Amino acid sequence: MTLRVEIDHRMPALPPRIRHPEKANRPDNPIQRKPDWIRVRAPNHPVYHETRALMRANGLVTVCEEAACPNIGECWSQRHATMMILGDTCTRACSFCNVRTGLPGPVDDNEPERVADAVAKLGLRHVVITSVDRDDLADGGAAHFAAVIRAIRAAAPGTTIEVLTPDFLRKPGGMETVAEARPDVFNHNLETVPRLYPGIRPGARYYQSLRLLDRVKSVDASIFTKSGLMVGLGEERAEIHQVMDDLRIAAVDFLTIGQYLQPTVKHAAVAAFVTPTEFSEYAATARAKGFLLVSATPLTRSSYHADADFAALRAAREARA
Repeated sequence: MTLRVEIDHRMPALPPRIRHPEKANRPDNPIQRKPDWIRVRAPNHPVYHETRALMRANGLVTVCEEAACPNIGECWSQRHATMMILGDTCTRACSFCNVRTGLPGPVDDNEPERVADAVAKLGLRHVVITSVDRDDLADGGAAHFAAVIRAIRAAAPGTTIEVLTPDFLRKPGGMETVAEARPDVFNHNLETVPRLYPGIRPGARYYQSLRLLDRVKSVDASIFTKSGLMVGLGEERAEIHQVMDDLRIAAVDFLTIGQYLQPTVKHAAVAAFVTPTEFSEYAATARAKGFLLVSATPLTRSSYHADADFAALRAAREARA
């Protein structure tokens, strides 16, 4: 049987949706060739395709795809995926980020159950839940985060939960709503040093993000806190060391540091490719400053090896106690 498809040429084709409309008129920043230590293999493992199919079947969005993460092949081949809730469109326009920007659609009230179903089917020991920024919502999406946490607890009670949240800027009570749902790890990334915020993270405020992390433990001191930085954006080493100190004052437990990789010619340019030796030096400095756990490599991302890292976090806390 042959399926015949007829096209009505009288109907004009819709123009393609621009992923980053606010960046369309910016001058191009040529993408530099990556050094050998940043090369990754294309995903081709059978389990990668199974994971991808499950995400599609459940109508889920992942930050692994939306942010063009270089580790997607490795992570999905091990059934690790970071779920991105609250849609695929962000209300912010950070110059480093590849997530689609614009006006988001309505919140899907059935999403918590679909996420929980996928977590249960994948048999995850640990899951990371993140989201786009939703400045259009009164609570920034905090209640939806809490609903997702509760749904996972019901469907997969043995799974530990890590959230990677927005900053809830001008959303009073947003952080508290998420923290009161008792995730095991509360992550919020500072991303870069304060001096670079106007160009790299213009919609955010460094001290708002730092204060959010500091306040999590006032809700529940047992929740691990975590934050991440990108390097290679033009920061100075002393500035990274100062951010480490700021995070330790906020009692943050876990620090991740990874190389910034430019998604397109319209995004911020890479100022430098930081060497593995420099990453090792950052890791040693951070450990000396008292973090329970540090991950600092060129390919480190917020949720990279998150399940193993959570086990190491618990062991480090127990050892220190």
